[in-house]
Amino acid sequence: MNIDQLINLVYILAALLFIIGVKKLSSPQTARQGNGLSSLGMLLAVVATLWHQDIIGYEWIIVGLLAGAVIGTISARVVKMTAMPEMVALFNGSGGIASLLVGWSVYHVGSSLIPSTTIPIILSVLIGGVTFTGSLIAWAKLSEVIDGKPHIFKGQHILNVLILLILLAAGIFLVIKPVGMFWGTDLSMYWIFILLVLVSGILGVLMVIPIGGADMPVVISLLNSFSGLAAAAAGFVISNNVLIVSGALVGASGIILTQIMSKAMNRSLGNILFSGFGSVVSSEGSSEQGDVKPITVEDAYLILEAARSVVIIPGYGMAVAQAQHVVRELAELMEKNGTEVNFAIHPVAGRMPGHMNVLLAEANVDYDKLREMDDINPTMPTVDVAIVIGANDVVNPAAREDQSSPIYGMPIINADYARTVFVLKRSMRPGFAGIENPLFFKENTRMLFGDAKHSIQGLVAEFKS
Repeated sequence: MNIDQLINLVYILAALLFIIGVKKLSSPQTARQGNGLSSLGMLLAVVATLWHQDIIGYEWIIVGLLAGAVIGTISARVVKMTAMPEMVALFNGSGGIASLLVGWSVYHVGSSLIPSTTIPIILSVLIGGVTFTGSLIAWAKLSEVIDGKPHIFKGQHILNVLILLILLAAGIFLVIKPVGMFWGTDLSMYWIFILLVLVSGILGVLMVIPIGGADMPVVISLLNSFSGLAAAAAGFVISNNVLIVSGALVGASGIILTQIMSKAMNRSLGNILFSGFGSVVSSEGSSEQGDVKPITVEDAYLILEAARSVVIIPGYGMAVAQAQHVVRELAELMEKNGTEVNFAIHPVAGRMPGHMNVLLAEANVDYDKLREMDDINPTMPTVDVAIVIGANDVVNPAAREDQSSPIYGMPIINADYARTVFVLKRSMRPGFAGIENPLFFKENTRMLFGDAKHSIQGLVAEFKS
């Protein structure tokens, strides 16, 4: 067995570990084991790849390993759990730009540019460029460097179509004639390639700027899928089997997750990407309004002390307030008081897939207490108190009751079916969808205004006193 055969054998083993690892990630009980197996597979793949003598010198490999280790260690220590959506966005962008540079470097060398090589190069550059700039815009929106609201302008769809036509034409030209002059002109085909790179980046920007904060989890999932597809294309460019397999796994799983989340919002992916949902603050869907009923921490405590069942519904506001630890403490105190406590998780709560799950896991909340929307909704009429912490659109009953509402048809957690609802909010400002929430005005709703962390700390203090 020669070294190439041995490397391919290791690649097959790594691919099997990836597949088994992904399978085990589907359950909280086996997720840690799945993560470990996938990491082992990636380690084997990296070692086997670096073993090949056609790679650059080992001194540069060591430099790269040290640089990556330093950046990874600092990031792991500095970046807070609440900033994980921004971190994931940067990870996606890193994957995109890496695939783009792989394709560009092979094209730059300019040898053996036959269609079976040129097509993957074009795909890695196109998808990688879209992923890179799209992820940067997503990061900027999530970190509030730019406004998180959708930005749409007149003629945007026409511009997108023109860009796609330019990309299609450039790709066809490069496949037919990858190098040399552009059919008798003074323009080199290399500049056509540069045009492909630049326009791909512009398309990534235009794809993400119309998307508002409410749709950001779906976009993060889609960009994650794109980064995998770009990596798979890069794998074809350099004929690396394990890169093809791992990229295809990421791309396929990301697409499936994107479809699941789109279905959870009862919207098509096209509607999410191109509708500019939430670009205008609307009063539609606010058929039920009136006076809100504020409540103090002391009065809220008295109701919670007497409650036999409580459901906590977290949203992005909990992440902003970094209230997950005090929420866990409050849940433990209520359980000691004899109350059954569960957490209801909407599929698109937060700013990335599984955002609330990650935050609550970081606070050591037992995973068995996390209930999915379809699981918790049938029990909501029997719940004494529903505590809504920083969630808005995912508990808006207009999605269920008001056919004129922009979110009508979107599945929600039926918090209003509980006997009493506490809504923890700083103000009456609408959520990221930009529409009023009739839940705030219902007879059984009490508004606990203020910073969510401070409000929960007040409740914890009351239980301890």
